[in-house]
Amino acid sequence: MRLTYAMPMTMIAKSLTAGLGALLALSLMTPVAEAGGRRDEQDAARRAMLDGQVMPFSMIKRRVDAQVGGATYVGSEFNPSTNRYRLKYVKDGKVMWVDADGRTGDIIGWAR
Repeated sequence: MRLTYAMPMTMIAKSLTAGLGALLALSLMTPVAEAGGRRDEQDAARRAMLDGQVMPFSMIKRRVDAQVGGATYVGSEFNPSTNRYRLKYVKDGKVMWVDADGRTGDIIGWAR
C-alpha cells in the first residue's frame, strides 16, 4: 500500500536545508558584529591621534615595552573618553595590564 504524505519528502528536505543554511549564516554573522566594536575603538584612536590628542600608538608601545622587562605584548584597548591605552602583556605565564596616558605615553597604572 502506498502512503501519501501531506508534504512531499523533497519539500521537507529543501526546508530543512534552507533552515540549516540560515542558521549557519546567522552564526557566522555574530563575530562580525562583535568586531564592529573593536573597529570603532581603532577609529576613535586614529581620530584622536590625527587631532593631536594622543601620541601615535607605536611610540606609546615602545615606551611601555622598555619598562615591562621582556614581557610579550598580546594586545591593547583604547578608551576614547579618557584617551588612555591599556596594553596586555604576558610574562612567565602571568598576564600584566599596563595603563598608559595617550597624551604623554607615561605609565599610569599596572595590574597583575
